[in-house]
Amino acid sequence: MSLREEYRASLKSMDTEEHIDLYFYRPLGFAWAKLFARLGVTPNVVTIASIFLGVAGGILLYFRQPHLIWLNYLGIFLIIWANSYDSADGQLARLTKQYSRLGRILDGLSGDFWFVAIYFALVFRELYLGDAWPGMWFSEHPWVIWVLAVVAGLSHAKQAASADYYRQFHLYFLKGKEGSELDSTDALTQGYRAIAWKGNFWKKLTMYFYRNYTANQEVMTPHMQELRRVLKKRYGDDIPQDFREAFRACSLPLMKYTNMLSFNTRTIAMFISVIIDMPWLYFVFEVVVLNLMMVYMIARHERFCKRFVDQLSSQAA
Repeated sequence: MSLREEYRASLKSMDTEEHIDLYFYRPLGFAWAKLFARLGVTPNVVTIASIFLGVAGGILLYFRQPHLIWLNYLGIFLIIWANSYDSADGQLARLTKQYSRLGRILDGLSGDFWFVAIYFALVFRELYLGDAWPGMWFSEHPWVIWVLAVVAGLSHAKQAASADYYRQFHLYFLKGKEGSELDSTDALTQGYRAIAWKGNFWKKLTMYFYRNYTANQEVMTPHMQELRRVLKKRYGDDIPQDFREAFRACSLPLMKYTNMLSFNTRTIAMFISVIIDMPWLYFVFEVVVLNLMMVYMIARHERFCKRFVDQLSSQAA
């Protein structure tokens, strides 16, 4: 296999890749993946390394004093480095066939660790080092920035979960069951109940949180879940190619929103808010702009899923 073919094999699909990823993070991640494969480093180790880099980068965004501003740029560099590792772990897994549910869970949690550190750093930056508008106002009313940060964090969790779910659903129709990490709460519940707590504490605990994460994704997408049930009943896992193509045609335009809700767009907004010294603006961006984008994406996706359900039901009648 040529290097170009190896690189393409390390990607999930061209449908779900973002331009910044394709031209920067994926080539960089592929270089890391090739190095780690040669050194015998596993994808999970790369993911854990990304957590330390991302958290360290987030903490460095706290500093606001003029003589320490350089630490902000170091923090931005570490977050970019962490995301290159976040790209590399998936590419390494695909290149070396080292797939695992634990790896998927760790990969999802890594970004959460980064942004928890980032949120705390930005809040404390506003409260304790702010001397310009609106820092003084937040210092007098600290609950406001805390509420804004908590709402932004909860919004971020919903946005990222929705984006990941729609991406996996798209990959399921594009590549089939083997090319997607799409799960269901029912299947996860069965697996969870089959594992005893004794001797399997961490595995059981991991399954518990992952099952709840999947259930949270499903509850936001009722028409998608109805479509899954209808397709499963009618075709099993052997969905006709013409239906796959019809679904892809509807889903593909929404992939740009799943990418914007994932990492690059939000981090660009966050970097800008830090550089212009208005960290609160990032929280507003997440709560207002990205939430509106998520609602729009869900509404469009649910609309065409309902249309497919109606078509399949009318054919079966």
